[in-house]
Amino acid sequence: MSAASLRARVRTEMIEEIKVAARKRLATDGAGLSLRGVARDMGIVASALYRYFPSRDDLLTALILESYESLGAAATTACAAVPADDHRARWLAVCAAVREWATANPAEYGLLYGSPIPGYDAPRDTIVPAATVVLLLAEIAAAAEGAGRLSPPVFATGLPDTVRGDLRILIDEQGSGLSEEVLDRVFLGWTQLFGLVTFEIFGRLGGTINAVADYFDHQMNLMADLIGLPG
Repeated sequence: MSAASLRARVRTEMIEEIKVAARKRLATDGAGLSLRGVARDMGIVASALYRYFPSRDDLLTALILESYESLGAAATTACAAVPADDHRARWLAVCAAVREWATANPAEYGLLYGSPIPGYDAPRDTIVPAATVVLLLAEIAAAAEGAGRLSPPVFATGLPDTVRGDLRILIDEQGSGLSEEVLDRVFLGWTQLFGLVTFEIFGRLGGTINAVADYFDHQMNLMADLIGLPG
């Protein structure tokens, strides 16, 4: 191994060690994560970390990107494990994977969907991985609609023209065949999914719903009904 290759390998290993230490810190410090605290846990001086992450925000961005990618991979794997023509089962599998990932990684979930971090402005690099789950849900609905297996909801409220325009822009950007009405219902299911998971992760269901897993499954089935996915 050449000297340059060895240095690159050592650098890569050091970056991974820093991120491992930082993820552990997230569980206690949350948005208060600092390079000084990470360095203390690693037994090195804080200045040594600046060679790998010039600022706390750079470290946060690395953790956010990895967390989005990990969550997206879990959802994608769960979706792919279900037959492509079983649209409802795919929807429920993605929703369940999001909840399972969040409960297994509460600190990382908090980093992604908790309170905004004061002074931190997420770069555009995070936009694409952040959209993985909602794009999966939209693809499932589009596949069902394309197969003629999407039922309209029993009750529906007309879309305001301004909202329809926003949804049309998104549809055109993705090259999707979804109608605005279907994407609107997908977004409702998406926000309900993350809203319910957030309530669970941050203890907002305490004293109201005890059968959390059953309640989650029930709610995600309601969302599938609303979107019109066949049972």
